[in-house]
Amino acid sequence: MTDVSTAATTATTSTNTAAATGSTRQYLSLHLLETMAAVLPVRDENGAPKSIVYGGAERHMITSQARRRAERIHSRNRANAGVGALAGATMGVRTREWALITARALESAHGWDRTEAIRTSRAVIEATGLKFGPLDKKTVANLTKVLVFAPKDAGDRIAGHIQAAREEVVAWTAEYLAAQEVATTKPKKQKKQQGQQGQQGRQDPQEQPDDPAEGTETESANANANAQSPADAKLPPLRKELRDAVLTALAPRDAIDIALYGRFLAEIADSPNVDGAVQSSHAFTVHQAEQVDDFFAAADDAKLDRKKNALDFLDAADDAGAGMTGYQSLISGTFYRHAVLDRSQLRVNLRVAGMTEAEAESAAVAAEAEFVTAFVDAFPEAKKNSTASTGTLPSLVLAFEGDRPFNYAAAFQKPIDEAADGPAGEVAVRRLMAHHRFVTQRRSDIDGGRVLTYDPDVHALLNELAATDALFAKEAVSVEELIA
Repeated sequence: MTDVSTAATTATTSTNTAAATGSTRQYLSLHLLETMAAVLPVRDENGAPKSIVYGGAERHMITSQARRRAERIHSRNRANAGVGALAGATMGVRTREWALITARALESAHGWDRTEAIRTSRAVIEATGLKFGPLDKKTVANLTKVLVFAPKDAGDRIAGHIQAAREEVVAWTAEYLAAQEVATTKPKKQKKQQGQQGQQGRQDPQEQPDDPAEGTETESANANANAQSPADAKLPPLRKELRDAVLTALAPRDAIDIALYGRFLAEIADSPNVDGAVQSSHAFTVHQAEQVDDFFAAADDAKLDRKKNALDFLDAADDAGAGMTGYQSLISGTFYRHAVLDRSQLRVNLRVAGMTEAEAESAAVAAEAEFVTAFVDAFPEAKKNSTASTGTLPSLVLAFEGDRPFNYAAAFQKPIDEAADGPAGEVAVRRLMAHHRFVTQRRSDIDGGRVLTYDPDVHALLNELAATDALFAKEAVSVEELIA
């Protein structure tokens, strides 16, 4: 098996050598402008649009978390459907339901009883170090307390390992659950006994300890006993070889989206984490934010049909009005967003996952192409049916390479005043390209890159800039050409 440190060093050296020769720089920076009208892609806990204050003005904001998930799911769905650069590649699933997924695999592939399958799957996965919800709460009893990002076939693999050692695992599970029940019940009994002792102590002060230190020590010991959770109790361990097999199934392995976006799992010390190769910024409007609280009325079809066919005005009056009313906040504006791909980190992640240098290089090239596609095409799906937000295409995409990341948010620190400057879309394009030209003229660790637009007015503007040698980037006509 490839040594982790050796793989990381080899991948980093390979990429840095390429950067030094000028063939490929380490970072791919993406910048995008998009205009949306009457949408609500992301909301806060009160259902209101998210916002930030930047340059002294409030701006609408679409969080990087919402953007990253949209891009990750977009790439995963395409890969699973056999479409795009990553067609057929292994992708990940982020969920709390690995015990349920494993149980379904035991049922469907190995003929287990559902109840036994769930009980066994939960015990086996919990024995690796992952914590679950309380057993007496059915809604969360079989869900891990944290989301676990693992390859999509992890459940099938765990089920296969359980089936291969079925007799052993069934016996171990019975012993494990019995010990867990004792560990859970014991603190409850201790707490009840302590409560009774406390009542007696209050009734007869003479029975209180003479030495305050003695009483403090006893209370401390009792508190520690009460604080002990089933996970802390001495439960029978899962056989090391089986535990290692389950951890390997849950490990990132060759899941491309985990290599891209990373994974952090603190609950299991010996399960590998992954530093993501993608950096994403929050998107924000290039102008001051304005939101609309839209009043809506949902019609009751049956009431309206009765009103339409009413024989007298009393029936019509009784059925007047909507079935439901309410408010929803909607936002409009031109947004700037930014993301960076660290090509070196991506190759390190793929090599550490066990790929050869050639395999990692091929997978990295495909992953980069799919990442750019998702950055351009993916969109958060909140309110997608009522606002058609997922049909939005960017007015401008700028992609360029550099020896370090470049964020151009500063180009929009001064908010665009549409009343004075005109529509924000065109003004934002001018600002972004002027900012890029200015930076490129002063840095040797950056190239001019390429631009792509789906807006005919922006296309005319790019031609205007190119005619005066002010574009400093080549225009592409497709996503693929952005990184050709």
